Amino acid sequence: FPCLVFALGVVNVLLTTPLWVVNTRLKLQGAKFRNEDIVPTNYKGIIDAFHQIIRDEGALALWNGTFPSLLLVFNPAIQFMFYEGFKRKLLKKQTQLTSLDAFVMGAVAKAVATTLTYPLQTVQSILRFGRHRLNPENRTLGSLKNVLYLLRERVRRFGLMGLYKGLEAKLLQTVLTAALMFLVYEKLTAATFRVMGLKHSRTH
Repeated sequence: FPCLVFALGVVNVLLTTPLWVVNTRLKLQGAKFRNEDIVPTNYKGIIDAFHQIIRDEGALALWNGTFPSLLLVFNPAIQFMFYEGFKRKLLKKQTQLTSLDAFVMGAVAKAVATTLTYPLQTVQSILRFGRHRLNPENRTLGSLKNVLYLLRERVRRFGLMGLYKGLEAKLLQTVLTAALMFLVYEKLTAATFRVMGLKHSRTH
């Protein structure tokens, strides 16, 4: 199951990254940056953003941030791994999972996965924005070399905790959603087993 999640995640990244790149640039347009390495943008809309990016930076710029995005596909895999690990341990002590069990384990699993991968999400956002005077001899902004460079620069400027700026908001955004998702997942699984006439005693 985690392998299927990973494969679907890779396909999703490759298909949707151009939309995320344009979305990120439009959202940050007009923002004031303290970092002089960032070049401001001036897009009239979605179509104009696509046109300017392809004209000025090349079509491949639409896939800026693909490398960290592909690494972030491991986020749901990590999430499911921890969730299944928690569930197996708990089911050794009791015969059923309650709704509260599924909710709490889902929340904790997502919190762990998000915390582990958050530095990559920060770099991903920078690369998607793309207007960064970074290593002019290497315009492949999504390369491993530049990902590591951005991580080092963030630590140099803001310290180790700079890699986790905004983590609290991200956790609030994702943890509750994941907890509810696992709760619904367990309920639907139990209902499916009942309809099929199979024994399934994990939740109640």
